[in-house]
Amino acid sequence: MADRVLRIGGASGFWGDAARATPQLLNSPGLDYIVYDYLAEITMSIMARARAKDASKGYAADFVSAAMKPNLSLIAERGIRVISNAGGVNPGACVQALREEIAAQGLALKVACVTGDDLLDNKAAFQSSGVTEMFSGTAFPPADKVLSINAYLGAFPIARALDLGADIVVTGRCVDSAVTLGACIHAFGWGRDDLDQLAMGSLAGHILECGPQATGGNFTDWEQVPDIANIGYPVAEISPDGSFLCTKPADTGGLVSTGTVSEQMLYEIGDPQAYILPDVVCDFSTARIEQAGKDLVRVSGATGRPAPDTYKVSATYADEFRGGTYMSFYGIDADKKARALGEAVFEAARTVFSAFGLADFSETSIELLGTESQYGAFSEVSGSREVAMKIAAKHPDAMGIGILLKEAVGLGLATPPGLSGFAGSRPSPSPVVRLFSFTVPRVQVRVNLTLGDETVACDESHGETLDCSAIERPATPTADVSAGMVTVPLVALAWGRSGDKGDKANIGIIARRAEYLPYICDALTETVVSERFAHFLADASPGSVERFILPGAHAINFLLHDVLGGGGVASIRNDPQGKGYAQLLLSCPIPVPATIAATVAESEL
Repeated sequence: MADRVLRIGGASGFWGDAARATPQLLNSPGLDYIVYDYLAEITMSIMARARAKDASKGYAADFVSAAMKPNLSLIAERGIRVISNAGGVNPGACVQALREEIAAQGLALKVACVTGDDLLDNKAAFQSSGVTEMFSGTAFPPADKVLSINAYLGAFPIARALDLGADIVVTGRCVDSAVTLGACIHAFGWGRDDLDQLAMGSLAGHILECGPQATGGNFTDWEQVPDIANIGYPVAEISPDGSFLCTKPADTGGLVSTGTVSEQMLYEIGDPQAYILPDVVCDFSTARIEQAGKDLVRVSGATGRPAPDTYKVSATYADEFRGGTYMSFYGIDADKKARALGEAVFEAARTVFSAFGLADFSETSIELLGTESQYGAFSEVSGSREVAMKIAAKHPDAMGIGILLKEAVGLGLATPPGLSGFAGSRPSPSPVVRLFSFTVPRVQVRVNLTLGDETVACDESHGETLDCSAIERPATPTADVSAGMVTVPLVALAWGRSGDKGDKANIGIIARRAEYLPYICDALTETVVSERFAHFLADASPGSVERFILPGAHAINFLLHDVLGGGGVASIRNDPQGKGYAQLLLSCPIPVPATIAATVAESEL
């Protein structure tokens, strides 16, 4: 046990990830587990709508048809175990489909199902008890509008299923990293008090959970990433103390470096010293990430505090309708012509609203891609001869969005010159699905696992009251500011990655060298970042942007509040998940000593 290394491959980062990941990892020698993460807040809302139409739907069907069906015999032959949250909002249906396929192939694989996360039956009780949203304080939505309510479960029920002999474990909503941590708990016998090990196992899961984002996908230095078409999926080689090596299968494309792994560590996190999970509260600020060889990175040093005594719960609910379309213009003053048409479409739609007695739009958006509209006041483009215009809106009634889309087409012959576009099906109104997050005491959530004909209750009523005010924050490194300072773009000094959580976005900035961090910290204050994203922030006042220092990784994490126009499918932004926000920040000028500027210049030669 003390010398054992657990090898886990991450085969899916979202619902729709490449089917080639599973056979690629199956051909990686010595693999113990393959884990799959399919769920995000948007995914849960899509699955909930599917289940509402058909009680047999609501899970990641391609997990069964594309990931498992062609590979079950090899999985069985090699004794590789599988863990997935593909169950979505209907894990029982997912398990049933998988068991039928296993039986059809004459295999003896045992499938376990973890349930208890689905709290939809409690929606009336949540509404009547006065539950409020954990970030905004708003009241629980009307029960008849709620589509899904799911608690984020942890890893110990998964480990219990493995203890009982499951070959494949399927869950509903669990935290993304739990599919990896569950395997570690089972393999190493970690208990609930092994907090540092649980934190490191969770970090390993966090690195694996987005598939090839850890092996070169979305990497700042994308031109250094070879053979993207054949990119390798990540493999974590985890030791009993929780430290691990991140790598990828041999003879695959992609890149595993301190930069790719560091970017993934900061992806979609808030406070890095209070990364709250059901099994442990992680502190990633002390984590160390070191290159250990070609496509081999060592990760160590994260620590943990006791798990919280509550579960985070996410509900999705229907609220209004949204719709929009893209059009392109080219030629002289293309940007001005596009904006004129966009404003005319909204004006024409409002005229029809008056005739039908409809309310006005609740929100409208025109974004001119090609004019650096995403940069706001920091755009460096004055006029453009080629743009793509995105117009979108929200309305209380689907009819209002239908009128908007009809007018967008109807004005096609009345536009300024230069309108063009790729012919295809016309867009249609779609429901706005909003996220409502809150917490419930763990004792109110009954978690079970089913294996064969046996159902086992899992006691998950553990944890302590969380108090983040007691966290000791690391000191901000001080820059040696002197005469002869030279300005360089942030991208010359750092890597960056951004992501979303509801209506919040995070931007992780990692210094390429430790000595760069003080100058980055000195230049990138909360105020500076707030100014850069003022056009996206609902309120750019102090507190809208928080900054956290991660000394172990020589990094900063920024958390931007109320910045995504509602986020996910509730937003009508071109980037409703903030995926490109780091790219906007990487052009920010950073003053550094001339010696550092010279070093940066030499590295680019």
